[in-house]
This record gives sequence, structure tokens and C-alpha cells, in this order.
Amino acid sequence: MKRALSIVSVALVAAFVAAVMFLLPPTLPPDVIERSVIHEQTLLEKAWRLPTASAFGHHVDFQSNQSLCGPASIANVLRSFGEPADIEKKVLAHATKCWSGICFFGLSLDELADVTRTATKRGVTVLRDLTPEAFRDELRHVNDPSRRYVINFARAPIFDSGVGHHSPIGGYLESEDLVLVLDVNEKFKPWLVERSRLYDAMNTLDGAKKRGLPRIE
Repeated sequence: MKRALSIVSVALVAAFVAAVMFLLPPTLPPDVIERSVIHEQTLLEKAWRLPTASAFGHHVDFQSNQSLCGPASIANVLRSFGEPADIEKKVLAHATKCWSGICFFGLSLDELADVTRTATKRGVTVLRDLTPEAFRDELRHVNDPSRRYVINFARAPIFDSGVGHHSPIGGYLESEDLVLVLDVNEKFKPWLVERSRLYDAMNTLDGAKKRGLPRIE
């Protein structure tokens, strides 16, 4: 009995430590972020002028804690549509996940889609297992003001370290083949990245399934 209690206690402590570590902000140095993606002002301004990006009002409401990148992304998307669920708390109001204000270990792509469906009557489609060509074709619709996309990607392929993350896609500069990611983590802020590199970061496993895109329209 004592041995069983001891094992349970160790497991609970380990889970608590893991949760605390997950909630800590990323320790990526600013210079690593800067050289990993594009923050060139002229290109960023061009991207912000795209039809969908402009609906965000040149503004991103950042996640309130490290676990809420998914709900923060949806809050920004719904705000850009002019919908009432425009903050994390409202996005989570009718969801069974993250009721405490913390999404322990984050939300998967499917879980985020389910949360989104409780916050809006718009259609939500999960896109995964896309080929590079299918990803490019979908990006050509990113600038359609009637659609929004949130990308679920692993940070490591782009920034050399980090875990899974969600952020809205603000626009696609097709002639430059650059994607505007409206990063909801304040340390990263919005950035541009080559389509192929973003695809590689998205085309990674989260458990047994690939990451991908929720499309909201």
C-alpha cells in the first residue's frame, strides 16, 4: 500500500513539474528568433496590407499564458471577423477543455477545432496530411477575406528548438512565396517565413497524427 502511494505521489509530482515547465515562457534568445524568420519592415507592411491581414487591424492580442496559444489564435480570428468571442475567455466559455484558464500540455489540432466550433457558427474544417502542392494551393486562399486559417506547427524546424504552437496565418505574399504568421506569443511577434519552411514545421507529428490547419469560413 505504501509503495503504491509512493508511486502515485512521484507521478503527481512529475506531472506537476512537467506542467509548470510547459507553462514557462520559451527561452529562445532574441537573436535566434531574429535570424530564423523575416521581420524586415517593408515586407511586413506589404503583408499587413493584404485583405485578410488588414482585418486584424495591424494588431495581435497575445496569449495570456504559454498554454493558450490555440484559444488566443481563435480569439484573434473571431475578432477579425467582428464576432463577440474575441478574447480567450469568451472562446473557452462553452468548451469543456481548459475550463481553468490553462490548457495543460496545450491543445491538439482536433481539440482546437472542437473548441472553435463552440465559439462560432462558422464552418471549421481540419486540414492535415497536405502535400506541399496542396499546402501551396490552400495558401492561395489565405487572402480571401471570407476565410481564416490557424496553423499548428512545431517551432523546432524553424527556430531550432521549441514545441508545438498555434497561430493565425495573416496572409500570403505569393510573388515572394512568404507567409505572414501572426504569432500570438509576444516574444516572437508577427513574422514572415518561406512557404516551404512553414510546411516542414507543420508537416510534423503531434502524437500519432500530423499537425495541420483549421480553416474557418
